Amino acid sequence: MNPALPKEDWYYVYMLKSNKTSYIYIGCTANLKKRLKEHEDGKVYSTKKMLPVELIYYEAYRVKECAYKRESSLKQYGSGLAKLKRRLGIEGRAG
Repeated sequence: MNPALPKEDWYYVYMLKSNKTSYIYIGCTANLKKRLKEHEDGKVYSTKKMLPVELIYYEAYRVKECAYKRESSLKQYGSGLAKLKRRLGIEGRAG
């Protein structure tokens, strides 16, 4: 293990894009790999009707509160989300 990396868990803010609709889903988790599998398997109510989905973006945080604050700010659909979507070159509604 790289000693420069923290031993604490990481928290992830992520965006999924539906390949079926124009929706974008924003979420936060401590286990990104497991959460993506849950989405892909249709186990997440919020994205079940959006399937298939693909991970288009994520950010990693060492502090849980910072990750959830960032998720909340993106879900407010303000200029921060608009700027991020422009930077990623994506269109679509958040859902």
